[in-house]
Amino acid sequence: MISYKKIRKGDTIRVIAGKDRAGNKTGNVIEVNREKGKILVQGVNLVKKTFRKSKKNPSGGIKEIEAFFDISNVMLICPKCKKETRVGFKINEKDEKRRFCKKCKEVID
Repeated sequence: MISYKKIRKGDTIRVIAGKDRAGNKTGNVIEVNREKGKILVQGVNLVKKTFRKSKKNPSGGIKEIEAFFDISNVMLICPKCKKETRVGFKINEKDEKRRFCKKCKEVID
């Protein structure tokens, strides 16, 4: 099983494959499910879901919510150079594993 560690919660990403690719959508990561390889991004992959009437939602109805999609369909946007980039790992002097941008060679975390 693959454990995806290159993209984390709070990162800015761009969709590079799938139905949202045509709009070149970008967004912030809300949640990452590493075991299943799925990602939840704010404002991307919106689906309509019906809700029953309840105390919490007295009117019920249809709402648009974000849905999980595959983590391989996105690329990280480097906060320093503002470009789509692949992610590498470096080990610093304190034996800590850090992510870095493969284009500008800057540490992301």
